[in-house]
Amino acid sequence: MDNREEILTAIKTIMVEMFEIDEEAITLEARLNEDLDFDSIDAVDMIVRLKEMTGKAVKPENFKSTRTVGDVVEAVYKMLHE
Repeated sequence: MDNREEILTAIKTIMVEMFEIDEEAITLEARLNEDLDFDSIDAVDMIVRLKEMTGKAVKPENFKSTRTVGDVVEAVYKMLHE
């Protein structure tokens, strides 16, 4: 996962497989809580999956301010390029 498009694709895969969210609903602008019904337990599960996929340590504080799918993409991108 070198670029934002690959990260978005991976996030969509996780959300569809793990949380049964409709892929068409997963856009950069989609709000995690309001639009996708994504709660804090889901977020923890996703962080664990991202760690497995990237092999990088995921700092939960990097994801505290994420509100949209785009925010998650940016947080993962920064994590991968630290």
